[in-house]
Amino acid sequence: MPLQIVHHPDYDAGFAVNHRFPMSKYKLLMEALGARGLTGPAALNVPEPAPASWLKLAHDAGYVDQVLGCEVPEKIERDIGFPVSPRVSLRAQLATGGTVLAARLALLDGIACNTAGGSHHALRAQGAFCTFNDVAVASLVLLAEAAARNILIVDLDVHQGDGTADILGDERRVSTFSMHGDRNYPTRKIASDLDIALPDGTGDAAYLERLGGILPELTARARWDIVFYNAGVDVHAEDRLGRLSLSDEGLRARDDMVIRHFRALGIPVCGVIGGGYSTDVAALAARHAILFEVAEGFA
Repeated sequence: MPLQIVHHPDYDAGFAVNHRFPMSKYKLLMEALGARGLTGPAALNVPEPAPASWLKLAHDAGYVDQVLGCEVPEKIERDIGFPVSPRVSLRAQLATGGTVLAARLALLDGIACNTAGGSHHALRAQGAFCTFNDVAVASLVLLAEAAARNILIVDLDVHQGDGTADILGDERRVSTFSMHGDRNYPTRKIASDLDIALPDGTGDAAYLERLGGILPELTARARWDIVFYNAGVDVHAEDRLGRLSLSDEGLRARDDMVIRHFRALGIPVCGVIGGGYSTDVAALAARHAILFEVAEGFA
């Protein structure tokens, strides 16, 4: 069975080429995965948009209605970073539906990955740099459906997972872990169940040593039914927002360490791509492809 990959062409909401959010990376990621032989018919899965009932498990009902109706107040749009047009609204619904689908596939097959997701800044009350928090929604959907009882979120995006912590802070069946750059966005962190803040310039060796030391502690906390893994590549040395210093080899070693650790214990892993910001979008897409290359080895 090949690695199950979830993708929809409308993950790309068609932003201008010079927009700070590199939307074209989704199309280029699929091209990169195709070049690596990972996108055969038996591997690809197309999500449906997340329904309002799912979104309202994690987000304020009024905010969800604003996004679905494309009537988001201007102040909240400024916090999100772009206007919520019909295309942006659809993209947010699809990316969230994609993470739910990838989670269900991971529960069946042991591992699956979404070619979007990891929108961890979206808060319960509103969006912030992200529209909907797909991993929080997916976690609450699995709990509501009794598909999982204990869920671990391993967030290795360079930015702290403040929105995920905000939404899931009172949900004892979900444990949130974020390892991120100390001096990076957001300025005001919201405490996860476990946070590790790294200094600017942290490179491969120090990063991997810190991560390797914490994984057994996470495993000991509960009998996890699934792990959501946010594999943000903005920890890379060439990322324009990152401020850490991982190499391509460091990214590959990080992804292998996380996936190998949990799969060796028989715990399903759902991968999402998280953040990555570069003017060289083809190079960025190749960095995101590393997650899928590594995950394929465990499918």
